[in-house]
Amino acid sequence: MDGDPGPAPSKVPRNIFIGVIVLMAVTIPLYLLLRFHTEKATANLFLNELVAGDYQGAYRTWKPGSGYSYDDFMRDWGPTGEYGPVKSYDLRSARSPAGASGVVITVDVSTASPFPGNRGASNVKEVRLWVEHSDQSISYAPEEIHIVR
Repeated sequence: MDGDPGPAPSKVPRNIFIGVIVLMAVTIPLYLLLRFHTEKATANLFLNELVAGDYQGAYRTWKPGSGYSYDDFMRDWGPTGEYGPVKSYDLRSARSPAGASGVVITVDVSTASPFPGNRGASNVKEVRLWVEHSDQSISYAPEEIHIVR
């Protein structure tokens, strides 16, 4: 009854399974973390230029179309503009509509520095920016875009 049990079962399938699980455990969080890295970096550059008062640089980073002049830009982002003067900001989220050519970056901008702890403060405004994948140009996100989470 103590016969030869034969060769031990192969551990290759088990090792492949473990390898796939480990690869997924590393890849999925990295994908989620880096998915909109370039677009968020563009938005951060733009907002940092505004905080520094470099409006010409911020306008260049915006990469405006012919219908958005520097005067228009200053009415929106300049010291007396709709969102200005931007002294601090909080990049809240980055989402992309299904099949879209860009990313909606939601930012709270403030005329106070440092950024106030109360998001409902009168000097905090939400702005939704659209950052195009292809050329990293910035514009305002259309209101009707539905974001896929």
